[in-house]
Amino acid sequence: MKSLFKTVALITVFSVLTRVLGFVFRIILSRVVGAEGLGLYQVASSVFMVLLTILSSGLPLIISRMSASFLVKNERQKEGSYIAVALIYTLSLSLFLCLIVLLFKDLFNLVFTEDLCYEILLIMLPSLIFSSVYSVFRGALWGKGNYFALCVSEFYEQLVRIVVGVLLISQTFSAIENALNLGWSMTIACFLSMLLVVLLYFYYGGSLKRPKKEYIKPLVKQSTPITIMRVAGSFIQPLIALIVPARLMAIGYTSSQSLSLYGIAVGMTLPLIYIPSTIIGSLSTALVPDISKAVAQNDASHIEKRITSSISFALLVSDLFVPMFLGMGEQIGLFLYDNILSGTLLQSASWVLLPLGITNITSALLNSLGLENRSFINFFFGALGMFASLWILPSLLGINSIIWAMGINYLITATLNLVLLKKKTKVNFKLFMPLAKTLLIVLPCSALTSFVVSILSYFMPLFFTLVIGAIIACASYLSLASVMGLIDIRAFIVKYKDRFSLKKKNLKKV
Repeated sequence: MKSLFKTVALITVFSVLTRVLGFVFRIILSRVVGAEGLGLYQVASSVFMVLLTILSSGLPLIISRMSASFLVKNERQKEGSYIAVALIYTLSLSLFLCLIVLLFKDLFNLVFTEDLCYEILLIMLPSLIFSSVYSVFRGALWGKGNYFALCVSEFYEQLVRIVVGVLLISQTFSAIENALNLGWSMTIACFLSMLLVVLLYFYYGGSLKRPKKEYIKPLVKQSTPITIMRVAGSFIQPLIALIVPARLMAIGYTSSQSLSLYGIAVGMTLPLIYIPSTIIGSLSTALVPDISKAVAQNDASHIEKRITSSISFALLVSDLFVPMFLGMGEQIGLFLYDNILSGTLLQSASWVLLPLGITNITSALLNSLGLENRSFINFFFGALGMFASLWILPSLLGINSIIWAMGINYLITATLNLVLLKKKTKVNFKLFMPLAKTLLIVLPCSALTSFVVSILSYFMPLFFTLVIGAIIACASYLSLASVMGLIDIRAFIVKYKDRFSLKKKNLKKV
């Protein structure tokens, strides 16, 4: 468990750094490239990302799972053969996707509002080939449990993209030139990232062996459900963007008002809701090879411990943010966006963190156990519940219908995932009491945070008010969680003191 949480910390740090770099890059683009050039690039990029999702969304997970299994059984020959098969498959698929783009130019131009978008897409096409190689070797590093190499490669990809992008764009260039250059920056960054991850794979002892035909069918069969789920997910957002404004207009809002409300909810509020997912996602990344090894060893005890501790961890991380969002949501909206409504929606959405956290971690657990087909079915039922809610609820809840539709989606998916996990692993989760205790803790912590923030806001700058409010929210939650027996802070403090004392003794001996 100790090594697992160290891994989670490592992945989280790199994930945060990568996202910060991405955020900085978006600021640079908005200022240098301008709205027109950025718009052209984003339209072409949105189609490219769908192609990239088809190519590499499910494969790294399956490759990592199989690599971990081969590692446990010390079957290096089979691992090298499997990686070779995966390379042939992904390269063939990438070439097929490139061919579709080249042959069906007229079809893609119907999707694009500007012909230039197709030219940008053509510039980015080689990135599909580079990404096909990158995704295979990345999955292999993941399966070997080499998280440092995994994190470095992803961070490097973002860093190279920013450096190349900044070098290729300029305020003196036209919007068209900048948009085309951004396409080139993507291709160059993908090529350099591919080179790094290939070098890392062989540096850490990886190899390629003669490919065997029997590996092709299970690779495609296992990766396809995850790919379909993620491709479907990439289409969900555009569908929501069509449904919600239309339903708001049906109850009396103007087109401008509907789009404005949608922009506030999706562009301002929802990104904050997904902040805990960064940490939970780090745990999910660490779990895949860990549980895959346990499955290969038929270690039921280890699997049970990982499942129960992972779900508890996901609940703890999700719960930690609820008092902050519920207690000072309006102030967060004002500080970040100068928009009270975004903060009000954030308060309304705080309850979604719980089912969202459980959905994230249970989906990762199911994929680690080889239950990706059933995970996809659960995702499908959750999506059905969400779209039904989006159609019905706007007349009752207005823009809050997005929040409730998302919550219903995650509630359905989380429940189905938990039922499936219990059925397949026979693990007794005993979630009722922890959830009941969580609700008892969250409400007073949120009230205390709201009270403190409301007082501080009269005489203190908003930034410092939010910092103190966040500290109050976290400290009060952790304290009450310790009292209620959800976490054991005393054991952690004792363990830390023992380790500190041991280090002190060792230093004295030296």
